[in-house]
Amino acid sequence: MKKLLILLPCLWLAVSGCKPKEESTVVETPELNTLTAEQEADGWKLLFDGKTMDGWRAYKNADIDCWDVQDNALHCKNPEAGTKRGDILTAGQYENYELVFEWKISPGGNSGVIYRASEEFDAPYYSGPEYQVIDNTGYEGGLTELQKAASNYDMHAAGDQAVKPAGEWNEGKIIVNGAHCEHWLNGVKVVDYEFGSEDWQKRKDASKWKDVAGYGKTSLGHIDLQDHGHEVWYRNIRIKSL
Repeated sequence: MKKLLILLPCLWLAVSGCKPKEESTVVETPELNTLTAEQEADGWKLLFDGKTMDGWRAYKNADIDCWDVQDNALHCKNPEAGTKRGDILTAGQYENYELVFEWKISPGGNSGVIYRASEEFDAPYYSGPEYQVIDNTGYEGGLTELQKAASNYDMHAAGDQAVKPAGEWNEGKIIVNGAHCEHWLNGVKVVDYEFGSEDWQKRKDASKWKDVAGYGKTSLGHIDLQDHGHEVWYRNIRIKSL
């Protein structure tokens, strides 16, 4: 009888198809444009709240209508939607920092993040280097290796192995600390250089900036998001001073 009593529960489990209870694992998705408590404690600050353009303005306070907030991202409109074109930049200026941001480019699109930018020139790219944001495969006219996504535009090539295609979000990171600079793309370091080094000067002399005296000379400057006439989105923009 004891053996029968033991077998009956086992038989019931087999017939009913019941299985031992398993614990489910819930993966929480971080909220957009927010900081964790650990990030705040580590000195990170948000540059975009996901709702407004507070903290951002047009380069040289120009009259533009090509930027807005769309789907929790800073959005540069296509030419049909915004006719007064121009870059936007941070109200504040920064010197040594780690900057992290997510970007998504439209098919065939082009943009960029210009750092250590000054308003003393006609355009921000005359002063600060540019972290290239572009559709590597769909951009018309073709690209050199120095013009692909995450490259230091026309100076240092990033390659294209780490980039996600147009329409998908990529994570960019720029580290500037004194003369040292790094570009990261989706967790991979793709550019590493020293401002003013012999190698840097050689590259500048062979680039579009060869006759631009102020290029790369600014140590304290704005962070600029480039309007190149195409749709682009930026979100989760945060910075930590070094």
